[in-house]
Amino acid sequence: MLNKLIKSLENAPVIMKGDYPYFIHPLTDGVPELDPDIVREAVSGIIRIADLDVDKIVTVEAMGIPVATALSLAVSIPIVVVRKRAYNLPNEIVVDQQTGYSKGKLYINGIEKGDRVILVDDVISTGGTALATLKALERAGAVIKDFVAVVEKGDGAKMLREMGYNVKSLVKIEVSKDGVRILDHI
Repeated sequence: MLNKLIKSLENAPVIMKGDYPYFIHPLTDGVPELDPDIVREAVSGIIRIADLDVDKIVTVEAMGIPVATALSLAVSIPIVVVRKRAYNLPNEIVVDQQTGYSKGKLYINGIEKGDRVILVDDVISTGGTALATLKALERAGAVIKDFVAVVEKGDGAKMLREMGYNVKSLVKIEVSKDGVRILDHI
């Protein structure tokens, strides 16, 4: 079911950002080009495992957008994009986030109290961005029904699960300076 995605991950180059091994993949970085078949596989996998009884799909820019858009088109649920820029609209939610290699602010607009949401992302690594986004959604009064990452690496998903969040992934990988290794998949 995830054949192209898995093969593309196994062949993904790895660069070091300090001591942090960073894999480069079309779905997570947009480089070199994003094969629509890989997006289709990801969306089919999400539909298979996710609770989609929701009002909104939430994703973090930039690379969550292709998957969330394709999912939205497949299931006719609107998208809320967590942005890296403030718009200063009423009820804008500010999210302080930190990953293994960056930190900054994110901004959420379009979430109302009681909205049932699914968070969809391309990859979960340290869990920093996901945790900050989930906490901000909770503060806004959203009901988080599910969280699905296409790719899981590192301990972020485990940490979120231990905190009580329902975290699912399509493919679990291990990344080292030597490359990407598939640990598990749906």
